[in-house]
Amino acid sequence: MASDQDFLAGVTVLDLSSVGPASRASRVLADYGARVVKVGPTRKKGAVQIRPPYHTYGAGRGMQRIRLDLKSPDGIGVFRKLAESADVVIESYRPGVVRRLGIDFEAVSEINPRVVYCSTSGYGQDGPYSQWAGHDINYLAVGGFLACTGPRADGGPPIPGATVADSAGGGMHAVLSILAALVKRSVSGRGAYLDVAATEGVVSLMSLSVDQYLAAGEVAGPGQTLLTGKYAFYDTYEARDGKWLSVGAIEPHFYAELCKRLGLERFVEHQMNEAMQDEIRTAFREAFKSRDRDDWVAELAPNNTCVAPVYSIPELVDDDHLKQRKVFMQAEHSEDGPFRQVGPVLAGGVREQPTHKVPDPDQTEAKEILSAAGVASSEIDRLLSSGAVE
Repeated sequence: MASDQDFLAGVTVLDLSSVGPASRASRVLADYGARVVKVGPTRKKGAVQIRPPYHTYGAGRGMQRIRLDLKSPDGIGVFRKLAESADVVIESYRPGVVRRLGIDFEAVSEINPRVVYCSTSGYGQDGPYSQWAGHDINYLAVGGFLACTGPRADGGPPIPGATVADSAGGGMHAVLSILAALVKRSVSGRGAYLDVAATEGVVSLMSLSVDQYLAAGEVAGPGQTLLTGKYAFYDTYEARDGKWLSVGAIEPHFYAELCKRLGLERFVEHQMNEAMQDEIRTAFREAFKSRDRDDWVAELAPNNTCVAPVYSIPELVDDDHLKQRKVFMQAEHSEDGPFRQVGPVLAGGVREQPTHKVPDPDQTEAKEILSAAGVASSEIDRLLSSGAVE
């Protein structure tokens, strides 16, 4: 039975992806209660989709799976049948592929005018870069993210610690667009086509810096602006035990409180004095080096200083605050046993989750999916025996 917080209960999503932004998007939609059907290729012709490790993308939590031979008339016919009653279709093929297969927006909207069809790609469905292959680091590079991030030791842009382009620039970008289109459809009765480019999502994330340049000509490179490390009050500092703290004391009263507790009241009136930033930063470094990280956190974090610990992954998964907020849930793999995973943590997600049993990667719910679409049992048997469906 759907929970009151399953905001998308009754919404059916066909997801043709296996990894990347589209899979990030369908993960979020499933966490909000949508029925997500993952559509993969059959194995009979050796077609191999990337198979991510079992624990990624929520380990298949709350999803169904079917495999179709989209190069066969039967496989295309089944997809069209499923699309007749789908609310959303998500795909991440190279631009132009779905048109060649005959399952593009125009083809699907002919049989289902209410469908919201979302194509995710790195650079968009058209334009000079549309056929470029790429991954997260490439989209972050073109979108300006890497150039604005503090350089590594050799001066080059760093490799980020999270796939920001896939998750936010692409996946959440897709989710926002899909939800907006569903809201519009509730009024107009018509679906929509969404061209989601991860690079453009990154540019949107970078809009503060991009707009600063466009309006004022100021380039937001590392150490050049407030949010890229120009001032000592927005930086990271090493503690005595080698662990690190983040400091974001932008507002003057937060900065004043930080200076007071560090014993550096002499700098309170010089927060934005560019000529003194090296001196202030050196003093901050020396002060933070005098105590262990968690000692500083205990004193500073609760007291209006905008200080927080820099956690490693092993630290954050055992953090009391995150555990109390039910950020993690239990799952179990038939061979590797029980493990924890990130649950439906976006606002409104149902955090009280039963233990998720990870499905066999070769298992599908083809019969159940086809039956729900109105396909006769004799036809289901024929499709399965033909190899067009698995």
